[in-house]
Amino acid sequence: MTGPSVRVDTASPVPPYEQIRTQLAALIVTGQLTEDERLPTVRQLAADLGLAPGTVARAYRELEAVELIRTRRGAGTRVAALPSERMHPDAEQLAMLARNFTSAARALGADAQAILTAVRKALD
Repeated sequence: MTGPSVRVDTASPVPPYEQIRTQLAALIVTGQLTEDERLPTVRQLAADLGLAPGTVARAYRELEAVELIRTRRGAGTRVAALPSERMHPDAEQLAMLARNFTSAARALGADAQAILTAVRKALD
């Protein structure tokens, strides 16, 4: 991963694995990390962030569960292909995007009202 970096705020009430998952998901969904781009190994990212490998592994597992990344023995962990078009938004992915936004907003200190206001403005 040579592009945007992931940061973890250990003072945040948001668990580190969730911060990693949220940031990586946002980078993938917005195209800042592209299909087939290789992500750091669990051990490498954990060392870079000063975290336990299990923390990064959990974030990766959750990203794999929603098919944003894929891990293959010998090929490492890579960004998965995003669906090119969807007629109806996938409820699970929509919920994941909402969780990602909410987690990131809470990490910034936003309360529920500020988050709802931001979403309403974005929809207008």
